[in-house]
Amino acid sequence: MNEEIIENLNERLDRTIDKGRALITEDEIQQHVEVLKDQVCETVKKHPIKSVVAGFAVGFLLAKLFSSED
Repeated sequence: MNEEIIENLNERLDRTIDKGRALITEDEIQQHVEVLKDQVCETVKKHPIKSVVAGFAVGFLLAKLFSSED
């Protein structure tokens, strides 16, 4: 009985994994990353000073957030 349950769960898990692979392929992810990279590059080219200031602000906030204050 337990083996039957485990076998059923394995089959369902395999089907779910196959569906997930069909939904998202590595090519699609790579395309989305390239589009995002291009958008960021264009924004930085159009607004270089704002981009540098935003980078410093984000870096400062992350440093404050993750710094240990013992």
